[in-house]
Amino acid sequence: MVDMNATEIKLRMSKAIDSFKKDLTTLRVGRASSSMLDQINVNAYGNSMPINQISTISVPEARLLLVSVWDNSLVSITEKSIRESPLGLNPMVEGNVIRIAIPALSEDRRVEITKVAAKYAENAKIAVRNIRRDNIEHTRKLQKNSEISEDQKHRDELLIQDITNEVIRSIDDVLSKKEKEILEN
Repeated sequence: MVDMNATEIKLRMSKAIDSFKKDLTTLRVGRASSSMLDQINVNAYGNSMPINQISTISVPEARLLLVSVWDNSLVSITEKSIRESPLGLNPMVEGNVIRIAIPALSEDRRVEITKVAAKYAENAKIAVRNIRRDNIEHTRKLQKNSEISEDQKHRDELLIQDITNEVIRSIDDVLSKKEKEILEN
């Protein structure tokens, strides 16, 4: 019964991995990346808006971000939002362009960032385990209602656990690569 749903389970769990990878792109690793600013919101036009909806973000050099704000009246608000973000960046305003030099990371900061990455990984693993739990409960309910046999329930539970183990290994692999990248720079 779950064999038909195995692809659905894998799909749902892969979304947890995708979300985890997206979270990792927001971490500062010593090199400039336009996705670093994705978590920053700016109070513009009476709403809290993502920074990429009011500006263009470019990476002209490995350690430099340029934020070209489209509306001159939002430059100071955008600069303040960047400065107050947890990224620890020091933006400089030049007209409607905000220059952000990405400083080299200290060893302590690198360790902090790896801890944040590990937290993101744990959140992804929790999401995967919740999907596993939901599917195992569904399988047990089917068996209880005599829709599948005890043997089928056991096979389905093993299949769900195998898929879960595979996805958790993938999360661990992505995390170890990211930790290596953070600690090397």
